[in-house]
Amino acid sequence: MQAEVDPERPTGEPGPGSGGGSGVGSGAREVIRATLLDTAGLVRALASGRRRGMEQPHYQRVELRYVDLKGSDRTPLRHLQITEYDERQAHTRNVAGADLEKAVDELLDLPYGTWHVETTAETLRLRYTKKGKELLHRQEDSREQETTHDRVKQRVLDPAAPFLIELGISDHLGRVKPSRQAKYKQIEEFCKLLAPALDEAFAAGRIATGRPLQVVDLGCGNAYLTLAAYHLLTAAGHDVRMTGVDHNPAARKRNTQVVAALGWQDHLRFVDATIQDAELDLRPDVVLALHACDTATDDALARAVRWEAPLVLAAPCCHHDIQKQLKSVSPPAPYALMTRYGIVRERFADVLTDTLRAAVLRQVGYRVEVVQFVDSQHTPRNLLLRAARTGAKPTPDLESEYRTLITDWQVNPRLAQLLLTDRPEVVS
Repeated sequence: MQAEVDPERPTGEPGPGSGGGSGVGSGAREVIRATLLDTAGLVRALASGRRRGMEQPHYQRVELRYVDLKGSDRTPLRHLQITEYDERQAHTRNVAGADLEKAVDELLDLPYGTWHVETTAETLRLRYTKKGKELLHRQEDSREQETTHDRVKQRVLDPAAPFLIELGISDHLGRVKPSRQAKYKQIEEFCKLLAPALDEAFAAGRIATGRPLQVVDLGCGNAYLTLAAYHLLTAAGHDVRMTGVDHNPAARKRNTQVVAALGWQDHLRFVDATIQDAELDLRPDVVLALHACDTATDDALARAVRWEAPLVLAAPCCHHDIQKQLKSVSPPAPYALMTRYGIVRERFADVLTDTLRAAVLRQVGYRVEVVQFVDSQHTPRNLLLRAARTGAKPTPDLESEYRTLITDWQVNPRLAQLLLTDRPEVVS
């Protein structure tokens, strides 16, 4: 069951200690505050993005959950664990007792654009419109969730979801097959990063509300990510129109059959096209690409930029292009040892390739994060480029750093060839 709460109609009396924040007294904020202070019911909370017209908080996002920690007398005491993320690392602190309400109020005072809160009974999403109005979305959750410190980790994708059974990832009893655990983990972790990134894009006004959400998966292959993303976003209440692009007839036929079996064919389709030639009826809001091989990732990123897609998530696969270029160049001193040994050169090429991709995207108006989205035990190709379109112009320092890097290593990245050809002084 879902419901929209009108923040201009208070949902209850303010909780204790709520007199200090700039937003205190609004019904939506008080609902979120009470939920965050519920030591028995809160499962997880995430704040991200920024409110329009306000400065970005010091930390890009913050995650909250309750944990039981033993005190000096070895008696467990429930603490609120607060993990704040900047561009490089996570900062964790635990608060309890009299400090709990103060910490929650301080976090609610920060100008985050969205709050995603999961409890044992429901999921709440608070976001701010361009005009600063609060919109609170509530969805009841019939799944039983535990809140103890040693609880089983909550899953974004229910293994019993019909699409996972149709894909053969889960068996008919809704259990992930042992042989498909790695694939399931990849998809789930990808979706964990998609949900908050989308919330941030809405909060920043990069994606318009009040119309269907346009999503495209470039080089979708067997459509694991396509179907998972569609399931995740529709379950969150979005009206989604999704397109999977691939040039493999057998995969496209199979994917179409799976979608028909799920009854999703009205809003999810597959088209026969290469990434370079894909044409869409409407500009996509979100572009996805999971493990497109070698320069196919560059092709996907370039299409997203040309569409001016507000949000792009791409998990690169192999990186042969830069590897080949490094074989025939003289490395800058004193870094020759980094390319002497084949396996070291291969790994360095991976890092260099994605570093250059991020640098190119920044020069064409995107804010970029490079994050690990799944442990290396599940796949060695476990980095994710998450890019949000801001339209910001590149700074001279950024251009200079990029030009120095490609000059010193004597490489010519594929993505730069696709996007920076009108600026030859930067390309080479």
